Amino acid sequence: MRARVVELRRYLQGWVGYFRLAPLKSLYEDLDKWMRRRMRACFWRQWRHPRTRIRNLLKLGVPKVEAITHGCSSNGPWVMSTSKAVHMALSLDFLKRLGVVSLLEIWTKLASKRRTD
Repeated sequence: MRARVVELRRYLQGWVGYFRLAPLKSLYEDLDKWMRRRMRACFWRQWRHPRTRIRNLLKLGVPKVEAITHGCSSNGPWVMSTSKAVHMALSLDFLKRLGVVSLLEIWTKLASKRRTD
C-alpha cells in the first residue's frame, strides 16, 4: 500500500500543478473526499477475508462488536468505505501518517505562490 501512496502522491502533485489555475476550492475538496473513500475501499479489498478485516479493525481501535459486524458484512468495498467502523479505523489522521496527500493543501500552496509572483 505504501508504494501505491507514493505513486499517487507524485501523480496528484503533477495533476494539481497542471490544473492549479482553476480557482475552484470546492472541486479540490470533493476530489479529496473521493480519494479518501477510494483509499479506504482499497484497504478493505486488500484485507479480503472476514478474519483479517476483524483483526485489522481491532488493531486500529474499533470496538469489538463493531469490528465483528463490519468485518463479516457482505457489502462491497465501496459501500463499506463509508461505514462508521472503517472511518474510525482509517481516519484522516491515519491516512495522513500513511502519506496520502490532500489536493486542497497542494492547491493552496501552489495558488499562494502564484499570487506572490
